[in-house]
Amino acid sequence: MSSPLLTMRGIRKSYAGVHALVDGNLDLERGQIHALCGGNGAGKSTILGILMGFTRPDCGEIRIEGKPVSFANPTQALQAGIAIVQQELSGVPHLTVAENIYLGAEPRRRGFVDFPQLNRQAEELLASLGFDIDPRVPLASLSIASQQLIEIAKALSRRDADILIFDEPTSAIGEKDTLRLFEVLRDLAAAGKGIIYVTHRLAEVFTIADSYTVFKDGARIETGRVADITREKLIESMIGGAIEGEYVKENVPSDRPLLDVRGLSRAPWFDRVSFTLHAGEILGIYGLVGSGRSQLLDTIYGLYPADAGTVWVEGREIRPGRVRAALGAGISYVTEDRKHSGLVLCASVGDNLSLSQLPHIQRFGFIRTALERAGIDDSIAKMRIKTPGPEQIVRNLSGGNQQKVVFGRCTSIGPKVLLLDEPTRGVDVGAKKEIYRFVSDFTKAGGAVLMVSSELDEITGMSDRIIVIKKGAHVAEFPREETTQKALMMAAV
Repeated sequence: MSSPLLTMRGIRKSYAGVHALVDGNLDLERGQIHALCGGNGAGKSTILGILMGFTRPDCGEIRIEGKPVSFANPTQALQAGIAIVQQELSGVPHLTVAENIYLGAEPRRRGFVDFPQLNRQAEELLASLGFDIDPRVPLASLSIASQQLIEIAKALSRRDADILIFDEPTSAIGEKDTLRLFEVLRDLAAAGKGIIYVTHRLAEVFTIADSYTVFKDGARIETGRVADITREKLIESMIGGAIEGEYVKENVPSDRPLLDVRGLSRAPWFDRVSFTLHAGEILGIYGLVGSGRSQLLDTIYGLYPADAGTVWVEGREIRPGRVRAALGAGISYVTEDRKHSGLVLCASVGDNLSLSQLPHIQRFGFIRTALERAGIDDSIAKMRIKTPGPEQIVRNLSGGNQQKVVFGRCTSIGPKVLLLDEPTRGVDVGAKKEIYRFVSDFTKAGGAVLMVSSELDEITGMSDRIIVIKKGAHVAEFPREETTQKALMMAAV
């Protein structure tokens, strides 16, 4: 009987006395798509980091096809046939798409990089994956979603890799690209590759995976075939108990307009978009990647000027292109990418939470520390942020708690309108429910929410109305009671 493609046994890892892994075990067979499940802080990232050579274990054994291996760095793991698509973007912004895909493995001619061949290879790879991206443009010119597709292409360019790790590969891409990725994964598995698939989107586990492992508190607590478990049982294994209804939105919108967008345009992203958002309402925005959803929120918030159109808050016009005006009118924005535009990763939880409050807690140029600390403590309690204290560096928190810090900062100034762009991206099921609870409480208190989400379950479960954006145009609108996932997809494609 042949050995499994990968076995990891008794892996342990501690940081400053805190156990990240206490009994890490994982098995992977050839031709298998294996879902690695668990909440934030369960140990998934740690065991994958050890497998990839990013960190060394305190003890334990790794075997590939029965042979013991140990990796001191990612290069050694790559040479052993392991490749990863990381959740966090790792590209080099000023290099081209092609240069990023083949970084370190560029085709050469007479000792120099063969750029024509490099571009041809990248073009062929992207075409085979169905990704419509020019390999010659700088990576920085692409949207976050397109950069995520490049991360996927980069991993798949390592044709000698037998073990492929996908860590939240669909967190920033739309439904169309997700379905294409699933086709690619099935082809890879059929070719004998072993795939470890990490996702917080549990529907994907049942769509793409053959088997699963659940981690909790640094240990494997369950493993088996996906066909033998239900979604509810999987959630219970991940959180250690039963879970009530996942979406907690109560239908309480009023007739009072809070945000009125009229004929807003910004070429080439969107054209003549109009809608009204009422107090107590969650208005969802759905569309494919590249449809202009995020750019619409950016413009409403004032990050970019509009070519035409107006934005009104409670009957008062604010000029698009001025963030200070939007903030002053009561608009706050939770952006898509918390790592780059939502948090100061090297700063403390407290410093991040108090950033938006600084104009309100200083006097004669000095910060009133008692007032600052009271606001920080209130945000930690309100958002249920799990942290040893406000002094903890925010980089060291789990993804779910980092997102709660972003929410705490954005709502600390008492906004009337909350713009949310992929609000639960990279967040586990427990933290998701807490964010949904907070958003529902915000609307019950009279606030209004404009939410972009690529998760069909999320946007249909939370929204009172949903508008569909297609190629920058407002093409459809659905009230909650008439919304179906099929109708949204048909309107968006």
